[in-house]
Amino acid sequence: MKHNLKITAISLILIAFLTSGCFENPSPPPPPKNKTEKLILDLSGRWKFSLGDDTKWKEKDFNDSKWEKIYAPSSWENQGFHGYDGYAWYRTTFNLKSTTKVKDLYLVLGFIDDVDQTFLNGKLIGISGGFPPDYRTAYNAFRKYYIPNEYLNKDGDNVIAVRIYDDELDGGIMSGKIGLYTNEGGFEPDINLSGIWDFRTGDDSLFLKKGTVNYSTDKLMVPAHWDVQGYPDYDGFAWYKKTFYLSKEFEGESMILLLGKIDDIDQTFVNGIIVGSTGLWNFKGTPTEFDKNEEYRINRVYSVPQKILKSGEENTIVVRVYDGFRNGGIYDGPVGLITQSNYNKYFRKK
Repeated sequence: MKHNLKITAISLILIAFLTSGCFENPSPPPPPKNKTEKLILDLSGRWKFSLGDDTKWKEKDFNDSKWEKIYAPSSWENQGFHGYDGYAWYRTTFNLKSTTKVKDLYLVLGFIDDVDQTFLNGKLIGISGGFPPDYRTAYNAFRKYYIPNEYLNKDGDNVIAVRIYDDELDGGIMSGKIGLYTNEGGFEPDINLSGIWDFRTGDDSLFLKKGTVNYSTDKLMVPAHWDVQGYPDYDGFAWYKKTFYLSKEFEGESMILLLGKIDDIDQTFVNGIIVGSTGLWNFKGTPTEFDKNEEYRINRVYSVPQKILKSGEENTIVVRVYDGFRNGGIYDGPVGLITQSNYNKYFRKK
């Protein structure tokens, strides 16, 4: 890498099972930036709309024929609901039959005031902010949610349902070029891990414990700064966790873990074993050289030895982050896993 990337293997307390050989291979080159986003389907227009809150409204088969219709993007105050603060839902239906086949789709909802949960065919695909009683606004967060392929109905109708809570002033799907997008000609991992991750502030390493552990956790979108997801101005330690199923088709494959860019420094674990780190972690107490080499600009590309990942089973990625100034967290992609062979093939084509 062109940057001064220092990879260390510092053991944490409670981690007694670190194995040797995690850093035998040199770091792969950073992935190139994705090319321009391509709009696949424009979703601006009239959406079904209802005040109130009912979890049944997320379901694909819910009958919303008696709901109001309002335009998105635009505040609901400007469409007959002046002064309303509280819960409301949007719903719309789309069909992909006539759309060119794409591997990875993203739902862009622009800016929502204040908090949202977004569902596709009843499945949660995105969340920004915090609902009462732990209210945290995310009015300034740009909503771009990855859609897992298995959630899509590629031969029929699909239903997007957006649950919103507005605390004050304007509310709703406010602005942005909302729609379905793909990264045209861009770099995409074999296993896309963008989306909802468990999140916890502090530095107690509970995410690394095996089995059932009783601890509080939050849900955050990755990639996106935590500051625009309800943790404005938070500086310090935080942990991310993602559990995913690795298909047997990847058995025996050497894999590359892509974590995009992280603000500021990180240590990353797969199934409890450290596979990479960026920044200076040889400190006591709190890091003081967290931005010595502009670590927040460095693409995290970590080789994962075959013996660590378990094909045909669930696997867990845990990322320990320290942010010392301004925005923090896993904030830029791509985020996912790619085979070493596919990674190399992509660069040979460039």
